[in-house]
Formats: sequence, C-alpha cells, structure tokens
Amino acid sequence: MNLSAIYHKSCDNMCYALDEDNVVITIRTGKDIDKVIIHSGDPYTSGTMGGCNTWYGDPTEMTERVELPDYFLWSVTIKPPFKRLKYYFEVFSKKESTYYIESGFRTKKEMFNCTGEREDFQFPWLNPSDVYKAPAWVNDTIWYQIFPERFCNGNPDISPKGTKAWPKKSSKITFWDKFGGDIEGITSKLDYIKNLGISGIYLTPINTAPSTHKYDTADYYEIDPHFGDIETVQNFVSEAHKRGIRIMFDGVFNHCGTMFSKWQDVLEKGPDSKYFNWFMINKWPLLESKLYKPVNSLNGVYYTFGFFDSMPKLNTNNPEVIDYFLDVCTYWVKTFDIDAIRLDVANEVSHTFCKALRQRLLSLKPDFYLLGEIWHDATQWLRGDEFDSVMNYPFSESANEFWLKPDSTKESLQYSINRCYSLYPKQVNNILFNLLDSHDTARLINRLKGNLDKLYQLLVLLFTMPGTVCIYYGTEIALDGGHDPDCRRPMPWAAIEAGKYNDRIDMIKKLISLRNDNKVFKSDKYSFTNISDDNRIVSYTKTYQDTTIEIVLNCSKSILAYTVDSDDILFANLYDNKTLKPDGALVVLKK
Repeated sequence: MNLSAIYHKSCDNMCYALDEDNVVITIRTGKDIDKVIIHSGDPYTSGTMGGCNTWYGDPTEMTERVELPDYFLWSVTIKPPFKRLKYYFEVFSKKESTYYIESGFRTKKEMFNCTGEREDFQFPWLNPSDVYKAPAWVNDTIWYQIFPERFCNGNPDISPKGTKAWPKKSSKITFWDKFGGDIEGITSKLDYIKNLGISGIYLTPINTAPSTHKYDTADYYEIDPHFGDIETVQNFVSEAHKRGIRIMFDGVFNHCGTMFSKWQDVLEKGPDSKYFNWFMINKWPLLESKLYKPVNSLNGVYYTFGFFDSMPKLNTNNPEVIDYFLDVCTYWVKTFDIDAIRLDVANEVSHTFCKALRQRLLSLKPDFYLLGEIWHDATQWLRGDEFDSVMNYPFSESANEFWLKPDSTKESLQYSINRCYSLYPKQVNNILFNLLDSHDTARLINRLKGNLDKLYQLLVLLFTMPGTVCIYYGTEIALDGGHDPDCRRPMPWAAIEAGKYNDRIDMIKKLISLRNDNKVFKSDKYSFTNISDDNRIVSYTKTYQDTTIEIVLNCSKSILAYTVDSDDILFANLYDNKTLKPDGALVVLKK
C-alpha cells in the first residue's frame, strides 16, 4: 500500500460545510486503493474524556470516487446529528488495510490500544454563519461578455476623435483603432441579447480612461464620456433588469492609469503627497520614461501591472486605499443597481481588501456576486469570506489541450476536467465562471482554425458542465480574431441584421435554451463513460433527480455508429442515419 499517496486535511475542499446540516469529506489515495470507509460520529458519545479505546464512530463506505492521473479522490456527505464531527479513515487495498488519523497511520492494535487521547480528525462545530452560501441566481445565469468600444455605436455625437466607420464585416484591428462603441449602443441591442437567451451581461471597464480597453482607470466615479454618462448607464441597467438580465461591472483595483488624480498628485509632490503610500513606490525620484519603454517597472522603481509603467500598482494593504474602493463599489451599487463585480488581476490585491469588500457588498445586496480573475488554483480566495467564484480558465485550458492537440486522449480530458471540479467546494463549483475565450485570449474559432463543427463541440461541453456559462460577444456568429487586440473586433451588425449568420445564431440559441430549460444541463452530477475504444471519442452523462442525458463528442477521424431514437435527441450536429460523423456532437435523453 502506497501510504505516501494517502492524504487528508480537515479544511478547504477536503472538509467543509455543504449547508447548515451537512459536511462533505474527501480523502486522496493512490490507485492501489480499492475501498475507503470513514468512521464518524459525535466526539462526546463516549463522554468528554472518552479516550481512544472507547470511541469507534459509525462506518460509512465512501462510494463517490473521482479519478485523476495519479490518484483517486473519495468523497462522502455526512450529517452530524449534534453539529460536531469526529472521524478517521479505514483504507483497503487488495492485500492490506490501515487506519488513518490526523497524526498518521495506525494498525488496528495501535488504534484501539493506545495511551492518551487519539488524534482523530475533527470538524469542531457547524456554525451557520460560517457556511458559504452561493448566490442562488448565478447557476441559472448565462453571461454575455461585452467589450463596450467594439459592440455598437449608439451615439456618434460622443465618439472620440479619429473614430472609424463601423465595419460591415470582420477584419483585423490594431490597438489604437476606435469605432465608437458605447453604452447607448449596448442598450439598443438588449432585445437582441435577450432573444439569444442571455440572462447576465459582463461589461469590461466603463470608467474614464485614455485607452480603448479602459483598464488604465483615470476616474472610478465617472463614466467615460465616450461611453456615455451616469444617466446613460442607469438607463442601461434599468432596461436590462426589465428583461431579466443581471449586470456585472469590471473592478480594476489592482492598478490604475497614470491620469488617476492620486497618481498625478504623487508625480507633482513626490513623497510629500498624501497619496504617496497609495502606491508601491520603491525609489524616488522616478526614472525618465521613454515612449512605450517600461523603464521604472523593469528597474523596480515602482510596481505596476505586469511591466506597464502606465498602470501603477495600487497598495491595497493601505487602509485608506481599501476604504476608497469600498466607497467606489458602494457608489456603483447604489447609483447603478448592479448585481455583480468582477475583480481584475484579483490574485494580486490583498486578502484584507477582498474580505472587507465582500462584507461591504453583501451588506448592500445579500445575493451580490463577487468574481475574481484568477487563472490558477484559487483555493485561498474561495473559503467563503472573499470571492464567490473565479474565472474558470483551467476549464478552458482543459478544452484547449484536448481539441488543439490531436494526440491528446479522452482520458487526459477526463482527468483535467475532474481536477477543475475537485479544487473547490460544491457550492463554488456550481457557480464557477466557465468560459472558452475572452478579451484576454484569441477567439475560440481562431484557435480551431475556422472549424465551426469543433466550435459547436466545445460549446456543447461548455453548456453541459457544472457552473455558470459565459460566452464572449460574437461567439454566436463565430466572430474571429487573434490575440489581443485582434480578439476585440467590432460586431458586424449589418451582416447580422441581413441574416448572414442566422444558422449560427440558431445553433447557439438552441444550446442556451436547453441550458435554461433543463436543470440536468446545470447539474453537478457528471460521469465520464466509455462508449468506444477510440481515445478521441468523448462521452459522459449528466444526472438531475430522475433525468439523465448522455453527451457524445466525436473528436476522432472515424464515423461512430450510435443508434438513438430521434425523439430522444436534444441537440445534434453531424448526426445522421445512426452515425455521428467526425467533429460531430450529440446530446440525448437517456431512458
């Protein structure tokens, strides 16, 4: 038995409160393990000083098992009758068994003939105020990310100088191109967005900033005049809410732009500025910057986002900075009635700030959704006192790895996705912000080299996984674009309104409708199956109560024979005459 592969800790995703009555416990083992039994119960059933020889616990076999490349994860949900839980594991391989407690491994004799108090695992008390409760509406939401400058020009009178005519078709753009997209333009397209089935809009920043992307904020209280004004945004949010669409703003609190008044005060007064410690300045005076050359950041003079001298890093350890941005967010919620905030570069702001921000936002709206932009394991931000969720880039990378590398196997995809959903508690998994592309990545259709059928395969995967779904504007027409800034092309409204993309839009609307209308699509109960020996044919089931669906994605070069009653087909692409062609996708109701 490989004891070094066996691991458990009584916190984070391995031991947590699912709700006010139940605790989820997970243990990791090597693949040589055949069975795990957890012995659990109240720690005081044998008295307050029961000792190790008189406490046994009730045995429960842990039957929920997830497979990853090198180990298994075994889970069970337990309801402690008196809110307290003490437990230990009994682990079995084919040839031997062992007991596992907090202080290590024990034989049966060592377990029940010890001296003193045995160090079993414990969940001391299930306090309701410590239970993380996810905003109920998020799992039902399908998000549509919009880059405002490139979505729709609704008011040419406020467009910046040098604005180009709105293109009739998709074409490459540069960093400096301006097309005059604004909030009024987005408002004018709300019926189009609603007709897709969208129920949430995530806007990249709309505050005053010199760039087209607006991540170099100059004023956190003002709407960029080329996007509109306070009344324009208030009307947009109100009209969205009338259509059942929630709104998420982008909060850029890790850094600002050089035109931010506090930074300008520092440039003028240096260390005498009362805002000097609002930033992370290591040396003074600053070095003379040459155009586009990151002289100061590369030399450690002051910290920035990346190495962009134009985006000085804010000191979110400073109580004054924390209070300032708490007031900014309070203003956003009270003024615009928004429903969520996404934090840009969320892994670099202080935990102190994130915790304070959560408390403030929930005091304003108890079901507010706080999302962090974190591209890696975000466990330390997802303990119930900071973010509700993070952008699930590990999921998109799992898809990239399989679809863009023909030698990848369905087993590797299974392991990769299983890892995504083993990192966090179930409440978090159910609202993970799943996406396949964004303003920070090349467009999905570009990565797939224009293959529409593969695009639909990936969208089927996206729409059938646990979490909340986000599509980037233009995905419904397979809008193309390379890496930033080319991934931010204007929407070709003339072609859309002429019906050029109706077939593509109908495919997306079908998937959105299935997700909206069927709880099984949103369920966290998924299981990979093996309907073919071909390692490029992916299949898995989703279950909700008495309903089960099977998803089949033919990523091979061969035709797959698959017979199903036509009445049971929920979604199909390249399926005909009992065969699923290469690049085909199928979702069927299982009876």
